[in-house]
Formats: sequence, structure tokens, C-alpha cells
Amino acid sequence: MADYIQGLERRIRDLEHEKRVIESQYLKMERELQSLRAEFDRMRAPPLVAATLIDVLEDGRAIVRSSAGPHFVVTASQFIKPEDLKPGVRVALNQRNLSIMEILPSKKDPLVLGMEVDEAPSVTYSDVGGLEEQIREIRETVELPLLRKDLFTKVGIDPPKGVLLYGASGTGKTLLARAVAHETRATFIRVVGSELVHKYIGEGARIVREMFELARERAPSIVFIDELDAIGARRMDVSTSGDREVHRTLMQLLAEIDGFDPRGDVRILAATNRPDILDPALLRPGRFDRLIYFPLPNESARYAIFKIHTAKMNLAKDVDLKALAKATEKATGADIKSICTEAGMFAIRGGRDQVTQADFNLAVAKVLPPSRIHEDFEFSTKPEKMYGY
Repeated sequence: MADYIQGLERRIRDLEHEKRVIESQYLKMERELQSLRAEFDRMRAPPLVAATLIDVLEDGRAIVRSSAGPHFVVTASQFIKPEDLKPGVRVALNQRNLSIMEILPSKKDPLVLGMEVDEAPSVTYSDVGGLEEQIREIRETVELPLLRKDLFTKVGIDPPKGVLLYGASGTGKTLLARAVAHETRATFIRVVGSELVHKYIGEGARIVREMFELARERAPSIVFIDELDAIGARRMDVSTSGDREVHRTLMQLLAEIDGFDPRGDVRILAATNRPDILDPALLRPGRFDRLIYFPLPNESARYAIFKIHTAKMNLAKDVDLKALAKATEKATGADIKSICTEAGMFAIRGGRDQVTQADFNLAVAKVLPPSRIHEDFEFSTKPEKMYGY
């Protein structure tokens, strides 16, 4: 009798387990059914009409321009927040009563949206050596108008509209722009001049227009155009069809910098190695009216750059940074960074964890040609004799 009762209890437990399994499957199928019904309802729903919001009336209704052209006064769905309805946004209209059903994303080119720097570079002003005067000027002309606009209002002047950084390659122009992106609280939009050159007529001008629209939407913002000479070269009387398209892009850039529409809290920063070939229209007052020159670093500046790039290096006691700064009399900041890297590589090849003066001497001889090295510099043993390769 006890065995019979135990068998019934096991049977009851098995049936309860099967019941839970069936209930779980039922809930899963119920969710799938609801999902399929929702998808079916979406498929049966009439298509929406794309439109642009022109204005919002006092009673909550909106004036829209449909993709076909006509203007309509319509109402908005209760699920749309009133603060989201702003002139210029793209909306979707119900095909039957033309009510606004949803806010559409921006129609800007993905290339333009990708220009915004989401993560600020790690470079700070303390990482830029020997450019104290340039840092002061760029902070006054780019940062100060964004952070302390009231100072310019009290004095009664307008801040410079555009700042052009020019000088030889490797002197720190782009590096300083990275520092600005790190230090400022404004949106930083970066583009290389060659990215604005397209083969189809009007594409480059459209990209420039949408880039500045994005900058105005994200204001306060800074637009940094690297290698400006790619689109800002002097216009000639004789040109090919490709040159004419570049000129159209340049004219759109000129219109955005100093056009009829106000730019608001948008500062423009550009860099070039060839200011001599830029179009005069770019350099006139009112456009790029502040030019900041980046010279080759002098001896004290080179010493400061050496200190920055060797701060994390494990240096031997015999390393003389002042002697290295004196020896590299025609080196740029980029050259000095390369010298420090090569010196570290020589130490690794030698099986050492410290970088010696001899490593730096070999690096100087490898990176710089003899014409750019001080005549009193003493060359160390050649690398192939020192390391046997």
C-alpha cells in the first residue's frame, strides 16, 4: 500500500512538472503571437508622409511642408513632446489626416555626423612644448569668446571669426588643435580639407553647408579644418572641371564663414602648411582674420619638447637633454618625438631597460640629415657596429 501511494505521489510531481513546462511554452507562444500581431498591424498601417516642420502655432498646431511641396496646418500626436517640435525638424505625417506621428532623424550626411569628435583627445596644453605665445593667442581667440562672451560685449567688439594656424610641417599645429578639443567645453568638429573634395557637382558645397548646420545645432562649437590648402588654393582664370568643383566648395566655405546668416557661437579653426597658395578671399579681414605662425622651435623650445617626450622614459644619468636640444637646431617637434622613440628602440635592441645618451645620439643621426644637425654634434658609434646588425 505504501509503494502504491509513493507511486501516486511521483506521478503527481511529474504531472505538476509537465504542467509548468506547458505553461512556460504557452507564455512563450503568447508573446510570439502578440509580437506577430503587432508586426501585422504595422504592415497594415498606411505609409507615412515625410515633411519638414515650418512653424508651431500658439494653439499647438504646426505648419508643415510635405515632400510633395504643399504646406499644411496639422495637429501632432499626443505621444510627441511639444518641446521636440522645432522649426526645421523632419516629421512623419499620417497619410489620411496628415497628423504628425513621429519625429524623424536628421537627414545630414553620415560623413558630416562622423566629423563630431565624441571623445576628446588626451592631449592638453601642458603636452605642447615651446608654443606659449601660440597657446595664449589661440585661447584668446577661440576659447575666450565661447567661455567669456560677456567680456567682448562689455568692450563692444566682435571676436575674430576665423583663426588660421600656419607653419612648416611638424611644428605643432594639429597637436595644438587637439589640445583645444580637450580643454574646451564646446563641441569639436574636425574635418580634413581633402574630405570636402567630391567628383559630383555640388556635393562638396552640400557637405560644407551641412557641416556648419551641425555646428550651429551643437553650439557652442569649434570647426577645425585641417590641411585647408586642399580646398582653399588660389583660384585661376584657366581651370579644369575638377578645379571648378573645388572652387564651388571654396565659395560655399566663404559664404558660411562670412555669409548673410549669423553663425552664432561657432568658432572656426584651420591649419595649413602652405599659406602662400591660399586664396586671398580667405585671408581678408572678417574671415580668417587672425593668423598664428608656428616657427621651427628654438633651443629652449626644443629642450621643453624633449622634456615632455622623455617624461615617461627610463633615462640613464648620462642623458643630457640640453645638449640634445642644442644639437638638433633645425628639428621640428615631430622630429624630436621621433628621436625619443628611436632612442627607446635602440635601448630595446641593446637589451637594456634604460635609455642612454649614446642611444639618443644614434637616434639623432638616424632621424635628422646632417644638414639639420649642429656642426659641433659628435656622432656615436654606428648602429650596425654597436648592435651587430
